[in-house]
Amino acid sequence: MSQPQRKPSPDPLPRGILPARALAQLCEQGLIDTGRPLAQGQIQPASLDLRLGEWAYRVRASFLPGPGRTVRDRLEQLQLHKFSLAQGAVFEAGCVYIVPLLETLKLPKGISAAANPKSSTGRLDIFTRVIADEAREFDKIPEAYEGPLYAEISPRSFSILARTGSRLSQIRFRSGPPLASDEIIALLHESEALISSGTANIDNGIALSVDLSGGEPSGQPVGFRAKRHSGLVDVDRTGALDVLDYWEPIWQKNSLILDPDQFYILASKEAVRVPPTHAAEMVPFNPLVGEFRVHYAGFFDPGFGHQSGGGEGARAVLEVRSHEVPFILEDGQIIGRLIYEPLTETPDQVYGQGIGSNYQRQGLKLSKHFKPFTP
Repeated sequence: MSQPQRKPSPDPLPRGILPARALAQLCEQGLIDTGRPLAQGQIQPASLDLRLGEWAYRVRASFLPGPGRTVRDRLEQLQLHKFSLAQGAVFEAGCVYIVPLLETLKLPKGISAAANPKSSTGRLDIFTRVIADEAREFDKIPEAYEGPLYAEISPRSFSILARTGSRLSQIRFRSGPPLASDEIIALLHESEALISSGTANIDNGIALSVDLSGGEPSGQPVGFRAKRHSGLVDVDRTGALDVLDYWEPIWQKNSLILDPDQFYILASKEAVRVPPTHAAEMVPFNPLVGEFRVHYAGFFDPGFGHQSGGGEGARAVLEVRSHEVPFILEDGQIIGRLIYEPLTETPDQVYGQGIGSNYQRQGLKLSKHFKPFTP
C-alpha cells in the first residue's frame, strides 16, 4: 500500500523525544486521532497510552503484515473468532489476540514512534506489541505513517479481563533520528548521577545489575515467581488482589536458578534517576550473556526517581523469563542496560508530579493490581 506524499511539518521540531505538550498538540491537530475524548492521564510526560478498541480477534499465530499488506488483510486469513470488548472479555493465558486500537496516526514527515508495554502490563507478564500496516517490525512506527494501530496481546502467566479503553501499551514519539549515545549517558551521569553506584559501566547503555542480597527493604523477599493456574486479573482494577494468590515470594539470597518458562519479578541493585530533560529506555539485553529476557516494559519517563520528582532514585523492576534451559543469576550480575535520549523541550510535568505515577521511589514492587505485600 503506497503512502501518499506528505508535506514537511511547517514548524520542524528539534530532534528528540516529544514531551506531553507536543503530544497534546498532535492530538489537537488530528495527527493523533484518539477516536474518542482523551482519558484522564492518557498523556504521560513523554508518551501516550494506547487504548483497546471495540473488538478483539483470537488468531492462530503472531504475525507481521510486511510490505504492501495491512493487518486487516492478515486477520482475514488468521483469525479464529471475533468478540466484543464493550462489556469486557477474557484473554486466556497462552493464546494470541489482535485488537484494533482506538488511536490512529497521521504523522508528519520527520516524526516516527516506538511502542512498549506499560509498566503494569509487563509486571503481569502480558506479552504485548503494537503493529502498524505494512510493518516489518513490532513496536516501530515509521515517519509519516498514516493508518491504524493494532495491539498483539498474549497473556503468559495469568488470564486477564480487559475492555474497550483498557490501556496495555504506550507509544513514544520522536522527532528526527535517535539521539541516544554513550556520550550523552556519560555526560549526564557526570552531572546527574544517573545510577546510585559510583562507578558506571557504560557500553551501549548504562548497566544495571540484579539485587539478590535481600538488603532493601529489610525483611522483604528478593523477588517473586508467578504461580501457574492462578485466577483472573482485571487490568483496570487496582489494589484488589492478594499477592499470595498469584505469586510465590523468593527468600533465598545471593543466587537464583531461573526455571525455563517461569516468570520472575526482581529489582535492580542500583537506584535509577532520569532527569526531567531526558527520557530513558531499557534496551534488549545481549543474549550471549544469558538465556533470559529482561523487562518487557522498557520506557522510563522524565523525572523517574529524580529529585525534582520527589525521589532520590528508584530501583528498576525487572521482569525476567528464562528460555530453554535453567539459568543461575548471581547477586550483582549485569542484567540490563538503560539508554537516555533528550526531549525536544522540558516537559510541563514529570513522573511522580501529581499525575498518578504508581512506581516513583519504588523498590521491589509488583503491579498496581495487587495489595501491598506483608510477610
